[in-house]
Amino acid sequence: MAVFGLIITPMGSSASSDWPDRSSFRFNQQEESYLRLHHVPIFVRDQDRSLQFYLEQLGFSLIIDYYFGEHGRFVLVAPPDGTALLSLIAPKPESEEYKLIGHSGQCAVFVSEDVTAKFHAWRDRGVRFHHLPRTGAWGGVFTTFEDLDGNSFVLAGWDDITREIETQRRALAEKLESERRAAQELEIAKQVQARLSPQTAPPLKTLDYAGICIQAREVGGDYYDFLNLGRERLGLVIGDISGKGIAAALLMANLQANVRSQFAIALDHPHRFLESVDQTVLREYDRECLRYPLLCRI
Repeated sequence: MAVFGLIITPMGSSASSDWPDRSSFRFNQQEESYLRLHHVPIFVRDQDRSLQFYLEQLGFSLIIDYYFGEHGRFVLVAPPDGTALLSLIAPKPESEEYKLIGHSGQCAVFVSEDVTAKFHAWRDRGVRFHHLPRTGAWGGVFTTFEDLDGNSFVLAGWDDITREIETQRRALAEKLESERRAAQELEIAKQVQARLSPQTAPPLKTLDYAGICIQAREVGGDYYDFLNLGRERLGLVIGDISGKGIAAALLMANLQANVRSQFAIALDHPHRFLESVDQTVLREYDRECLRYPLLCRI
């Protein structure tokens, strides 16, 4: 539904407007509680040396490298997909944790879609493996390797998990690409709608006026216009389309096109002008509802 008004202002009048600042609105939203693994501690002797190993030989990414004063240095690295974090901790030589370097009994497991290919790639970079990839009793393929401090890790793959990972990865890639295209198209629509607003104001000697429109979303149905009616008269148009987003923006563009194509009769016959615009928009709206029923429910 479109609602708009037309105000014909004589040049002899004066007006002033205080435009409210609507640039920032925040809404508190209740978020669901969640639980996730933050990081796995890996005890190492030299953080710089180990960091180089994880970044250059395993191809991991550096997430955090921060000094906490007397509490030491906090280093987090992650595999390429970023789903796991390893904290490289350098305990003091006299601490109990120092004795766990290479002998912690803990074994982090990494899953790969192609264990054999990853094995050859890492071995070519100097990673020390304990054995060639082999089939385990549980049906998957695995091998084990060490970091520079003797900490052991498992590199494994399962057919079912591999297929699931590939399916999820493709789905995520398609979702991200769809969101990227949608965001790009919305940005273009936002720029186009901004150009539909009056780019210049008809000069008046006795009236200072201005207009601004900040949509609640990227695009929307708020509408204003300045119409030079001639004979020292100015038409101020204010419109509001029910709803928000793309559907409202399309109706707003339709309304604007009809207003600008018929406003020549507004000065002498304002009522006939409003009725004509209203009937035209209504007919086009009904026609679009028949073609796109979903549009009229938004």
